[in-house]
Amino acid sequence: MNESLGKLETWGSSFSHEIPEGFAGVRITSEEFHKENKKEKFMSEYKHIIVTGGAGFIGSNFVHYVYNNHPDVHVTVLDKLTYAGNRANLEEILGDRVELVVGDIADAELVDKLAAKADAIVHYAAESHNDNSLKDPSPFIYTNFIGTYTLLEAARKYDIRFHHVSTDEVYGDLPLREDLPGHGEGPGEKFTPDTKYNPSSPYSSTKAASDLIVKAWVRSFGVKATISNCSNNYGPYQHIEKFIPRQITNILSGIKPKLYGDGKNVRDWIHTNDHSTGVWAILTKGKIGETYLIGADGEKNNKEVLELILEKMGQPKDAYEHVTDRAGHDLRYAIDSTKLRQELGWTPEFTNFEAGLEDTIKWYTDHQDWWKAEKEAVEANYAKTQKVLK
Repeated sequence: MNESLGKLETWGSSFSHEIPEGFAGVRITSEEFHKENKKEKFMSEYKHIIVTGGAGFIGSNFVHYVYNNHPDVHVTVLDKLTYAGNRANLEEILGDRVELVVGDIADAELVDKLAAKADAIVHYAAESHNDNSLKDPSPFIYTNFIGTYTLLEAARKYDIRFHHVSTDEVYGDLPLREDLPGHGEGPGEKFTPDTKYNPSSPYSSTKAASDLIVKAWVRSFGVKATISNCSNNYGPYQHIEKFIPRQITNILSGIKPKLYGDGKNVRDWIHTNDHSTGVWAILTKGKIGETYLIGADGEKNNKEVLELILEKMGQPKDAYEHVTDRAGHDLRYAIDSTKLRQELGWTPEFTNFEAGLEDTIKWYTDHQDWWKAEKEAVEANYAKTQKVLK
């Protein structure tokens, strides 16, 4: 690291950032860091970007990232505001630089109107919850496939940059580390951009289909597109049906947390802020037609994560219930992000999972008005398919 740069800690003991000279040894917040760091930013190539799904969890965090770090960029959020989208995720930054258009990414007329005034589309919008895809796959076909096609056609018509945000679930799953000759570090023991697609659910198969038409539109029509496949995100604004916020809000609501099966399923966790910086790096520096994987080496199994949440919230580590496992539950995800790191110079900043988890717990504790009205309905929905194991 450059000797003129210091380290700062945010959100916990080792969430480190490089900070400009003159700030070494000063403890400042992540938001303050971004504000101070603006002076070192170059002017952005893309001045008017559309962010689809920008009122959802990962999308809204990306919009906040752009707002805080690239003041010359105007963002138009296109979001249908389904149950997973929330205007409140953007409320504090809506104005001259961020606007919200409530609409459907499969609405060709609306998409055309917005794309005519944009120079880039960053496509986050997706139906993304595996359990929901098993109950009714049709919204996943419509949004993830038809929606992506509609956006691609607009990018093609106006010759604008297109970045497609996808998932590591398109690759299927991997054996556990203990069952592999290289213990998870050998050839083929993590996902890479060259891993063959092997989706296992209606969700992941529709995302795989959308990835493939992006690749085809690059080759067939010269669309200026890139793809990123990211591992499991965590952080603020995540809907409470998802694993980490569900457990946190269960504890806050006096409900025992729930663990699928034996809890051995492994996810490669990344803080959503690191996902945002990875996407921006690919949008601005990525090679057209290429796929980049975004990951932060955060492999942990569900049991470990749940017990850590309980510990951080002052509960006994075994104060949870085992419930029936999800049908076709993928065993292990693991990302090799070497290409992104080496070719585009990206590195994750928030690499201390415990510190990130503590911050996430605090966010849900401090923002109970954001999630409490939906809690009962979410748990009732889970109860239809999940049975407590004796």
